Amino acid sequence: MIIHLKDAADFDKEIANNKNVVVDFFATWCGPCRMMGRVLEDIEEKYSNVTFVKVDTDKFPEIAQNFSVFSIPTFVAFKDGKQININDGGNSVAELVGGKDQDSFEELLNATFGL
Repeated sequence: MIIHLKDAADFDKEIANNKNVVVDFFATWCGPCRMMGRVLEDIEEKYSNVTFVKVDTDKFPEIAQNFSVFSIPTFVAFKDGKQININDGGNSVAELVGGKDQDSFEELLNATFGL
């Protein structure tokens, strides 16, 4: 499921209410962000056990700042309400910066959440 954050107060609720969450920090003017948006749309049904929360950094700069987002797209993962590291090809990172092709992003999801 893809959720577009509409209210900053809902951010914590979305993280707490879903088991596996990937937060996509993006901007509407960002080309790589739009590319990753299409990847999320293409895989959302396959990964019904992952909630994708899209946070527009222009609308919610305070949330982006809380996660030290300096480049977009940036992805942050949560499991059971707690931030977890992302497993990117055997590397454990706090956040994923930049885009990936669909196959690589699916591998990342599988490795990160043990799917």
